[in-house]
Amino acid sequence: MPLPEQHLRKLGFLTIGLFDPADPAAGHRSTLEVIALGERLGFDSAWVRHRHLQYGISSPVAVLAAASQRTSRIELGTAVIPLGWENPLRLAEDLATVDLLSGGRLNPGLSVGPPMHYDRVGAALYPDTGDAEDFTYGRVERLLSFIAGKPATDSGGVEGFEVFSDRVEPHSPGLRSRMWYGGGSLRSAQWAGEHAMNLLTSSVVKAEDPDDPAPDFAAIQRSHIRAFRAHHPDGERARVSQGLVVIPTDSATPAQREKYAEYAAKRTPRTATPQGPGRMMFAVDLVGPADEIAERLYAHAAFREVDEVAFALPFTFQPEDYEQILTDIATRLGPALGWRPAA
Repeated sequence: MPLPEQHLRKLGFLTIGLFDPADPAAGHRSTLEVIALGERLGFDSAWVRHRHLQYGISSPVAVLAAASQRTSRIELGTAVIPLGWENPLRLAEDLATVDLLSGGRLNPGLSVGPPMHYDRVGAALYPDTGDAEDFTYGRVERLLSFIAGKPATDSGGVEGFEVFSDRVEPHSPGLRSRMWYGGGSLRSAQWAGEHAMNLLTSSVVKAEDPDDPAPDFAAIQRSHIRAFRAHHPDGERARVSQGLVVIPTDSATPAQREKYAEYAAKRTPRTATPQGPGRMMFAVDLVGPADEIAERLYAHAAFREVDEVAFALPFTFQPEDYEQILTDIATRLGPALGWRPAA
């Protein structure tokens, strides 16, 4: 539980990796440069979002494979891979491969449920099996089983000159302990704990009590963290990473400060009440000097439950904005939270 006299143990950041459809390679290179900058600044982890049929990273595992060869220390994560788009066995192969290439630095974050806009993309994604696909937690359990090295077939052995394995290859022994679940509901937090995963909790949670006229984001998120740990075999030691949108302005130019303020102002109205039939609650973006942001974080009920974070970068900013924000997080906000950069 971080307090002003205690220390934030791990500091990370999350980027969506947007690109111009007229020049997508440049956007992907820019994402790799941001990750490399994070390592130079001493961040403990860099995470990428997953976007399908949009102008963002659609293949984070491939991007992180490239990042693994441009970095040597920083942990690399996905936040998150929606498993409804994936074949668990094939994904297990890719994840293990990248984990080995990175030297055991991969932190795959996952979620389940039908793919977004499934009524429109289902025929292209699963033309023959759409009605039979399992989009429940069982899909995660299959992936975890393959990652753990449990048998995927009973046909291992030698056939002529070919040698076959009964498990997914390559196998990366430590990867199972670095599997994360991106949960925004009480049920998903409990499930992640019961299955010994780590928990990614973001700036979106579900306000599940329809009788609560004024749900509090921080209190809801805290309840998820506590439920997760109550159901996890590691109890209070179970890992949780919090991901809020945090924009320190200490070294920002006047034009950047104005842009950041406008960005947050446009997003603030959605934080007042639960949104949509799912009653989703959004956290307020934290914009301002690092010392002020640190005070607001120490007052945040859920932040006081964690000792590692992955602050989310805004989606639509420019590379120079990300450089300023990451530099201020690493050199001003992180130290204000008791964090020390990695060597």
